[in-house]
Amino acid sequence: MTLSVLTASIALLHLLGIFAAMHAVMHTRTPQGAIGWAIGLLLLPYVTLLPYLYLGSSRFLGYLSKYHQARLTSAAPIPLDERVIDPGCARFAAISALQNRPFRGGHRLRLLIDGDATFEVMLAAMAAAEHSLLVQFFIFRDDNLGRRVQQLLLQRAAAGVSVCVLFDGVGSHDLPRHYVETLRAGGVAIHPFATRRWRNRFQLNFRNHRKIVVVDGARAFVGGLNVGDEYLGLKPPLAPWRDTHLELQGPVVTDLQQLFAEDWQWITGAPPPLLASPPGDGNASVLVVASGPADLQETCSLFFTAAINAASERIWLSTPYFVPDHAVLAALRLAVLRGVDVRVLIPARPDHHTVFLASTLHAHHALRAGIRMFRYQPGFLHQKALLIDHDSAAIGSMNLDSRSFRLNFEVTALVVDRAFAAEVGAMLEADFARSLPVEEREYDDAPYLRRVAMHVARLFDPLL
Repeated sequence: MTLSVLTASIALLHLLGIFAAMHAVMHTRTPQGAIGWAIGLLLLPYVTLLPYLYLGSSRFLGYLSKYHQARLTSAAPIPLDERVIDPGCARFAAISALQNRPFRGGHRLRLLIDGDATFEVMLAAMAAAEHSLLVQFFIFRDDNLGRRVQQLLLQRAAAGVSVCVLFDGVGSHDLPRHYVETLRAGGVAIHPFATRRWRNRFQLNFRNHRKIVVVDGARAFVGGLNVGDEYLGLKPPLAPWRDTHLELQGPVVTDLQQLFAEDWQWITGAPPPLLASPPGDGNASVLVVASGPADLQETCSLFFTAAINAASERIWLSTPYFVPDHAVLAALRLAVLRGVDVRVLIPARPDHHTVFLASTLHAHHALRAGIRMFRYQPGFLHQKALLIDHDSAAIGSMNLDSRSFRLNFEVTALVVDRAFAAEVGAMLEADFARSLPVEEREYDDAPYLRRVAMHVARLFDPLL
């Protein structure tokens, strides 16, 4: 009897594995991922069925319809202040078309370097909110910085400000319940970004990695920093923490409000309070670039590919995780062949060892293609910055890895403005001065087993 039950169970698992393998072949985004899942599900279903349930889906279902509904119900009342657009924006027309939104002109920008400078400015802006405060981070921690932010949010809610907060349920998995309950009791509307359709419900891969703060519809912040003491460089061994954020004032704040509203409406079913953005009095042209697993195309990868292909003089790129897909790596290689100065800045210290191993192998291959690679030495490099020629730059949350390309909701600000590009260029020059060039011997002289580990780690590129 026991043997019959065991035999039937094994047969059922193999049958489920066959159906799951068929699903993987039909729906996995990349051929490599489809092959990997299919082989595992067919040969070892008792090992791979459960991981496939949590990690196998390649689309975030249901969000797309909510996206259009949010645009119809929330965007119409908000007027846009259109200003003269820099002619340099024309070469990014494909990115604008991909986003279905235009560049907007007339912006004032402030580059915020590292945690102390960023949170000094951002918290002061939040403390001055009079009407609405939209706050979204991938990570909230219940530490000194997290409690400072919590108290500020409670103060603004007590003052009658409408405060809406989103955090990612996976990224903030260790956030204690009492932190959220205290905010709710104080009048703050706060929710985790989580899945709501049964097909999404088990998925751990989909995460909202965006960092957006909008104050009274007039000032906005995007970048790489989250709410936690490590982002202030207070947690060895990764300290000091190197990161970058951006403050924006001008009509593009409307687009960032709308992006927040789309996520908010997905979770709550109702739009948050949105305010008209005042006319801008600056010179910078800005395009908000948003991407996510609900997109019909791989928006993040296409953004990097198009931006790199637009360069004619230089591409300086800073990323904590260098795991490019074939399209982005090909764009970087072609840029080298065009005579473009291509430099990529990556960490010297790992925060995720598997990603670091894969990144080391990709850096080796990039180096052999003529791409200049550098490792930042003082601490952990977490900034996501892209400099194109001498007039364009992007600051946001997008990493150069498959997770950002295909699995995370991301946002970045693409700026066309010579003065701002010069600021970003000076910032990156200072970073390169604190870095050491990657040499081929980093891979060639590594112990054999470590090189094997690099190649094994690369097999997991679709999940990194």
